Amino acid sequence: MSPVRTLPVPDGLVGERVDAALSRMLGLSRTAAAQIAASGGVRLDGRELGKSDRLPADGWLEVDLPDPREHSGPTVVAEPVPGMRIAYEDDDVVVVDKPVGVAAHPSVGWTGPTVVGALVASGYRISTSGAAERQGIVHRLDVGTSGLMVVAKSEHAYSVLKRAFKERTVEKVYHALVQGHPEPTTGTIDAPIGRHPSADYKFAVLADGKPSVTHYEVLEMLSAASLVEVHLETGRTHQIRVHFSALRHPCVGDLTYGADPVLAARVTLSRQWLHAKRLGFEHPSTGTWVEVESEYPQDLASALETVRSADR
Repeated sequence: MSPVRTLPVPDGLVGERVDAALSRMLGLSRTAAAQIAASGGVRLDGRELGKSDRLPADGWLEVDLPDPREHSGPTVVAEPVPGMRIAYEDDDVVVVDKPVGVAAHPSVGWTGPTVVGALVASGYRISTSGAAERQGIVHRLDVGTSGLMVVAKSEHAYSVLKRAFKERTVEKVYHALVQGHPEPTTGTIDAPIGRHPSADYKFAVLADGKPSVTHYEVLEMLSAASLVEVHLETGRTHQIRVHFSALRHPCVGDLTYGADPVLAARVTLSRQWLHAKRLGFEHPSTGTWVEVESEYPQDLASALETVRSADR
């Protein structure tokens, strides 16, 4: 029988979704919290709550916790990833150039390759801090986004880099090919982001979302699209994709967020045109500035050339 946890609704979480609140209250992943709710394992004063229900003021929650003896979370599978380049490495950190189609770490429902699994398969030592399947991971890139990611090798590096990302001292620079021509050509998108109210796998600009700030500059203006350089001040999930979609300039190929499928087919792109181009951070041990750059992968370079060739 699963253990049951009984606790009052905290004042600070009134109005939060059940899955988000449980994740914060119990230290679970949001996916695990949602699974508990979906199985009828969350009750408020005896009444079952769904994962998207909002917590009211007052009342007592009963939560059926997974039995640790039965729990089998995501596990790291040591699997080489062809084409994953090591862009920088020392005793504390390793910076990888992640190909498209690779997740940062294992998660429920993902059966493909991961950065963590590829590093383990190649014999790299990784920090043991963090959840077992996310050890060494201090930030993430979407499966469909390529580019630079830093992974902590030492415990000291893990704690310092986690703090650096939280305090926004890491320089994260992306290049994106977006539809149309953003106006002004240099600007800041300051719009809160939260989970899409009707599609749980997406995010959207919402009044009650988390603060999200994106700085951009158009590098090249083409007839059908614009190549932009993006500096992230915050690091919300899908932030660049959501912000440019909200401006009606979605990333080329990003069908999830409203991109033109005809243009995506013309440039033969099966994912969003988005690449983590440059990563800079203060080294966790020496304090010196480390900066690494990445070239566009073949699919993005080819798509960009196709758009450029239409203007010739």
